[in-house]
Amino acid sequence: MKESFGSRLFNACNVGFLLLVGLGALFPIYYTFVLSFTDPTEYYRKTFLLFPTMWTLDAYRYLVSNDLFVNSIGISAILATFGTLLSLFVTSGLAYALSRKRLRFRRAMMFMILLTILFTPGLIPSYLIVRQLGLIDTLWALIVPSVTGGWYVLLMKGFFDSIPDGLEEAARIDGANEIGVYFRIVLPLSLPALVAFGLFFAVGYWNTFFSAVMYINDSHKWPLQVILRNMLVDPMMSGNDKIDAARSGRPMPTETLKMAAVVMATVPIMLVYPFLQKHFAKGAMIGSIKE
Repeated sequence: MKESFGSRLFNACNVGFLLLVGLGALFPIYYTFVLSFTDPTEYYRKTFLLFPTMWTLDAYRYLVSNDLFVNSIGISAILATFGTLLSLFVTSGLAYALSRKRLRFRRAMMFMILLTILFTPGLIPSYLIVRQLGLIDTLWALIVPSVTGGWYVLLMKGFFDSIPDGLEEAARIDGANEIGVYFRIVLPLSLPALVAFGLFFAVGYWNTFFSAVMYINDSHKWPLQVILRNMLVDPMMSGNDKIDAARSGRPMPTETLKMAAVVMATVPIMLVYPFLQKHFAKGAMIGSIKE
């Protein structure tokens, strides 16, 4: 069908508007990236930089030479890796058990899980529980309280409910027990769901901030986001140091350090997402359609 002038005009305006919105969303990312590589002398001479002519790695060299910052990257990597694997194991195991209709006290367990979604205990009870368990100043304090959530369990249960019962029956005829069905049948078929939830958990652990402020007192156990917040107050992460020629041979603006730290905190997650996008698009529809 031939489009009318009004339809073509609307499509052109729609595309133009969406392009402006996209550019507006990408510009802060571009500006942060560019400013992190800007030479200090050019930064001091210009008030606004769209494309610097002098590039340098001085800000990144300083961050890499800072033991506290490098250590925080390792802490966040451990949380994002080990925490995500543990969260997936706990969430999928609990969701699989709840999806089996023969489970005793199934409805009572689902009701208790639903209560955790509707009512949260609050900060003080959570802190008291973590302290009584002896997890203060340990990385377990950042993993155990957030290892899973009622909403994630119910969503993954909905995905497991969509798996045909005939597959489980066929596996049992072949001699598989409950654990065999779970690891050999259910988990391989649930790869899109596991990837989607894994991305959610990984981003959550990588961005851990508030729980680290509450439970971790040792600065050498702080994750990256806590260090990044402290850099907004003191970019050198030390009250005794000053930005001078000791690091780069010339004065270094604090903004370039902040931007470089933001880039280093953002790039790992941005690099992981493209590899998971194929499964994430399908996993995002978890539980929405049941055949």
